Amino acid sequence: MSPNPFRYFKTSPEVIRLAVMMYVRFPLSLRNVEDLLHERGIEVSHETVRYWWNRFGPMFAAEIRRKRASRLRAWPQWQWHLDEMFVKINGVTHYLWRAVDHEGEVLEAYVTKRRDRQAALKFLRKAMKRFGKPKAIVTDRLRSYRAAFKKLGIEGDQEVGRWLNNRAENSHLPLRRRERAMLRFRQMRSLQKFATVHSSVHNHFNLDRHLNPRDRFKENRQAALAEWRQLAA
Repeated sequence: MSPNPFRYFKTSPEVIRLAVMMYVRFPLSLRNVEDLLHERGIEVSHETVRYWWNRFGPMFAAEIRRKRASRLRAWPQWQWHLDEMFVKINGVTHYLWRAVDHEGEVLEAYVTKRRDRQAALKFLRKAMKRFGKPKAIVTDRLRSYRAAFKKLGIEGDQEVGRWLNNRAENSHLPLRRRERAMLRFRQMRSLQKFATVHSSVHNHFNLDRHLNPRDRFKENRQAALAEWRQLAA
């Protein structure tokens, strides 16, 4: 049996999970989370919230990702959408490569300093190792994708169109909101860490509100919260 990750903490696991969820899921600062917890009678410092997020955020995300990856690999992957975000870190442009499936679920996020064939190739191999090979991959007209697909021998699976990649473009918006709330990122490593955790949490609570009737949406939301409360239990 694995040791209890909360064994040295005086605060209850329920409060820690709540603080991490609020910080990662919503566009809140550390001090916003501190104030919201204070309204619930929980006195913690924003530095404590920072420590909880750094300690438990990757742990929660890895557990969510492991469960969802096993489920996604069992289903045939129909279509992926690939796109890269431009992110400024200390005034230097970096690139956050992101893969999204046909339902809008974020599959992979990978940060690089360049946008060449080698970066695209490493990103594709990382995504395919975890989720398998899709039937089609939609990209923009970046030449690095075509070169990487040719290296992998899947150039026939690439689809390029003017509006075909809107799914990936729209998936950037939640992370952009978090970027503004955090006053941008200061290190490449912190961007990679937060993007990975944020994508897993976003997938977990992405309940397709616009597709489900109100009753079903409430059931799915309650099930997602119940599963979240059992993480690292």
